[in-house]
Amino acid sequence: MASMSIDAKTYSVTEFLKGLVPKMNATLISEPEFENVGLIIFENGKKEFYKNTSFSLNSFAPAEIAKDKNYTNFFLKRMGYNVPEGQTFFSDTLNKRLRIKRTIYDGFEYAKSIGFPIIIKPNNFSQGRLVTKVFNEEEYYETAERIFDITDVMLVERFYYGNDFRVLVLDEDVFAAYQREPLNVIGNGISRIKDLIVERQNSFVKAGRKINIDFNDYRLAQNLKRSSYTMDTILKQGIVFQILDNANLSSGGMIHDFTSKIHPEFKKLAVDITKDMKLRLCGVDFLADDISKPVSDYTLIEINASPGLNNFASLGAEQLAIAHSFYFRILELLEKG
Repeated sequence: MASMSIDAKTYSVTEFLKGLVPKMNATLISEPEFENVGLIIFENGKKEFYKNTSFSLNSFAPAEIAKDKNYTNFFLKRMGYNVPEGQTFFSDTLNKRLRIKRTIYDGFEYAKSIGFPIIIKPNNFSQGRLVTKVFNEEEYYETAERIFDITDVMLVERFYYGNDFRVLVLDEDVFAAYQREPLNVIGNGISRIKDLIVERQNSFVKAGRKINIDFNDYRLAQNLKRSSYTMDTILKQGIVFQILDNANLSSGGMIHDFTSKIHPEFKKLAVDITKDMKLRLCGVDFLADDISKPVSDYTLIEINASPGLNNFASLGAEQLAIAHSFYFRILELLEKG
């Protein structure tokens, strides 16, 4: 099973497209400063824009619904899929305009009713931003207030145990499947937690991974306090300290390839979810014990209508080839329209 090392390079979509468009006699015009948006001009004259990992394969409405975690869970639950138990709550500003009002205080009562720990997250953010595992009242209000400082809708969900897997589907084909692990450091009996985090950050910079560990992240402070650690604590040899609870690769998570191991039942489940949500391209995120075994129990935590294989490609030659195949297939589909 291939695993990403902490100093693995992150590829950009533009890097892939630059190497692939000549094979189709197409032209790529990319914005030169950041190279995260571009225009593809195909030989037949067709033009297609992209932004980061977003292409025009998915229709507007399904893609917009996929961005809203609560709406997505509503429809998926009605279709019979196992989604997290959860509820939305609103900022004071939004509650003034709504007929149905659910305040930050209602959110805490709901959290108590489903039992701590819980997961709190913004309803429409991506890349694990402000996703927090919360254990008590103090952590709840700190997290909720931070979320409502920048957005109006917060989602409170029951916490589910399991390994975090992403399955990437494109037009009924599963191109990749992998397990994600949260950002962490491992003790050596010598270094302080602060030093270990600095080492991890330096490894990201050296490898060109666009990840910046925020030493002032409140989630890091919560995890330190919960473990009775400080930044000066020296971790014993082999002790793992989890910096963040979410496993998003964009926030420094690690990756293990399951593409050749994923069980046909999980493949079918991911494809069915993608089709039922009227998407062509979708990253389906499961919590499960092991997707290499038949489906027994799972929680469908999220879907992503603009997934990429940028980090996955860093695992090795086999995974890089899969990523090239994936983006070339996207170009073919875009050209056909």
